[in-house]
Amino acid sequence: MATREPDRDAGVFPTFFDRSGMRAALLDDKLRVVEASVDFVRELDRSAEQMHGRYLPELLHPSVRTQVAEQLHRLLDGQRTRFVEWVLALRSDGSAFNGELIGLAVCGDTGCIDGLMALLRPEKEEHSVVVAGREKLLSQMDARILEGVAAGASTVQLAGLLFLSCGGVEYHLTALLRSMKVRNRSALVSKAYSMGLFRVGSWPPRVVPDYVA
Repeated sequence: MATREPDRDAGVFPTFFDRSGMRAALLDDKLRVVEASVDFVRELDRSAEQMHGRYLPELLHPSVRTQVAEQLHRLLDGQRTRFVEWVLALRSDGSAFNGELIGLAVCGDTGCIDGLMALLRPEKEEHSVVVAGREKLLSQMDARILEGVAAGASTVQLAGLLFLSCGGVEYHLTALLRSMKVRNRSALVSKAYSMGLFRVGSWPPRVVPDYVA
């Protein structure tokens, strides 16, 4: 379906949403922010200048970027008109918060998609969210073992899949437990999810490539 650059001349978008208190942004067909309400900008702790032209998925944690980008492209392609995703959004200082991201296709009188709208609804009672830093946390082997453990694979199964001895699997697993400061496999998987190491909505579990050396 054809798309065009969103119309910015009337200034209706910022006026309406600034008065409503909604955290809203208008995107072009490259998923870049064209307009953003005062509360959207404030929630993400950025200036209006910093927000303009930003690729929206970059404002989200790596664990959800791919999924949200895919959903937004489905809106552009006319496959759907709306979606809701639970996301982890990033502020400029590196802190994060949970919330709902609602994506909407904005259509003009001709039936063409003028752009996309993103509405952000932070969790009402904000909790402390622990997220991984930007450094590479895992080796390729550690990532595969972490994925296997999260999928419920036993040491013997992991050894067969990864062409390691059982002792080799246990060696890597012990190192992971130590580096993540947890005592057992269940705690390891829980902490990995809480840090956003796994891609959201993926099964079997997949570690976000950003954290793999």
